[in-house]
Amino acid sequence: MALRKGDATRTRILDEATRQVAIRGLTAASLGDLAEAVGLSKSGLFKHFESKEAMQLAVVERVQEQFSDFVWAPFQDMPAGRARLEAIFDRWLDWSEGHWADHGCPIMALSVELDDQPGPLRDALRKGMLRWRRTLVREFMAMGQPPLGEEAAAAAYFQMKSYLLGHGEARRLMGDPDARRSARAAFHALLDRCDRRAA
Repeated sequence: MALRKGDATRTRILDEATRQVAIRGLTAASLGDLAEAVGLSKSGLFKHFESKEAMQLAVVERVQEQFSDFVWAPFQDMPAGRARLEAIFDRWLDWSEGHWADHGCPIMALSVELDDQPGPLRDALRKGMLRWRRTLVREFMAMGQPPLGEEAAAAAYFQMKSYLLGHGEARRLMGDPDARRSARAAFHALLDRCDRRAA
């Protein structure tokens, strides 16, 4: 179903703001540059948001929605367990390598910027990241018979996230052409260990 004009404009503003945040950070993103990019005046931006802070909060929520739509939604109907974890991991790599190839992951940019900045923006980001963490811990717990315990599943998620962060550094900063292969190999070894622990 097509969005109403106002909703479509709001989405266009948020998508462009997300792109700018990935490049510059949330607080450094310029309202002037954003307005110019979407063909509006600064006052036109505020027809869609009550304040700059409200727009920043909407950006934090929007980028997490984009991430969920890209990484989780294609596999949400798959049975829980190893196969879905493998698909999610590869899709998460695609999010970094393809969807945000030029700018890097905006969630990572937000995490670095907001981790020591208490307030509603940090709270909104943290809430979404905790929800995603719980989802993947449940995925790890669904591996094997009997299922993996919660503590071991949480540790496995920690390692999974570490491989993804390492992949981003290796690919973007170090220019490592084998970054994806290395990340996938490490993750598959983790899944093998989880299978053995659950057996």
